[in-house]
Amino acid sequence: MPDNQQLRKKFDELRTEISDLKKELNQVNDQKEAWFKKKEDFKKKIVSIISDVKSSKKKRDKSTSKVKTEKGERDKYNKEVNALLNEVKTLKDEKEKIISKYKIKGNPERLKEDIEKLETRMETEALKLEAEKKLMKQIKDLKKQYNEVKKVSDVWEKISELNKKIREAKNKADSVHKNIQTEATESQEQHELVLSLSKEVDELKLKEDEAYKKFFKFKEEFNKLNDKLKEKLTEANEFGKELGEIKAEKVKKKKKKESELIAEKGKEAEEKLKTGKKLTTADLIALQGKK
Repeated sequence: MPDNQQLRKKFDELRTEISDLKKELNQVNDQKEAWFKKKEDFKKKIVSIISDVKSSKKKRDKSTSKVKTEKGERDKYNKEVNALLNEVKTLKDEKEKIISKYKIKGNPERLKEDIEKLETRMETEALKLEAEKKLMKQIKDLKKQYNEVKKVSDVWEKISELNKKIREAKNKADSVHKNIQTEATESQEQHELVLSLSKEVDELKLKEDEAYKKFFKFKEEFNKLNDKLKEKLTEANEFGKELGEIKAEKVKKKKKKESELIAEKGKEAEEKLKTGKKLTTADLIALQGKK
C-alpha cells in the first residue's frame, strides 16, 4: 500500500487542481453563455428587421400596383383628350369652310341681341320717317347677317361642349398623374428602405455567425474542462477511498492494540487477585474491560 503521506499530498494536490478547474470552468461557462446571448440577441433583431422588410415590401408592391393601375387610367384620359381634340379640329375645319363659303362675320348671339334692341327701339320711340327707314334697313341687314351666322352656331356649340369635355378629361388626367407621383415616391422610398434593411440583415447575420463560432469554441473548451474535471473528481474519489481504507486499517490496528493491552492488564489484575494482592483502580478497570 502506498505511503499515507504521499497519498495525502497527492490528494491535496488533486483538490487544488479540482478547485482551479472549477474556477476556470465557471469563467469559460460565463464566456460561453455571454456569446450565446449575443447570438440570440442578433437572431431576435434579424427576425424583427425581416418582419419590417416584409412590411415595406408589401407597401412597396401595393404602391407599385397602384402606379400601374393609375397609369392605365391616366392614359385612358389622355387618349380621350386626344380623341376630343381631333373632333374639335374637324369641327373647326368645318366651321372655317362654312364661314369662308357664306362669308360670315360676327357672333350669332351678339347679333341677335343687337336685332332685339333695334326692334325694341322701333316699337317704343317716335322716329322720323328717314330715321325709321334707316333703322329698318339696319335691322334688315343684321337679320341677314344673323341668318348667315346661324349656320355655324351649331358647330360653335359643339366645339364649346367638346372644349368643356377636354378640360374635364385633362383635369382628371392631372389629378391621376399627381396620385401616380405620390405613389411612385412612396414605392421608391419603401424600395430604398427594403434595400437598407436587407443590408442590415446581412451584416447582422455575419455578426450572428461570428457570435455562434465564439459560443461553439467556448462550448468545446467547456466540455473539455468538464471532462477533465470529471476525471480528476473520479481520481480524487479513488484516492479518498484508498485514504479511507488506510484510516480504517489504522483504527483496526489501534483497537486491536488496545484490546491486547486491556487483556494483558486484565491478566495482571487476575494474578494480583489470585495472590491476594491489593487491586488498584486501574486494575479494576482492566478487569471490567476484560469482561
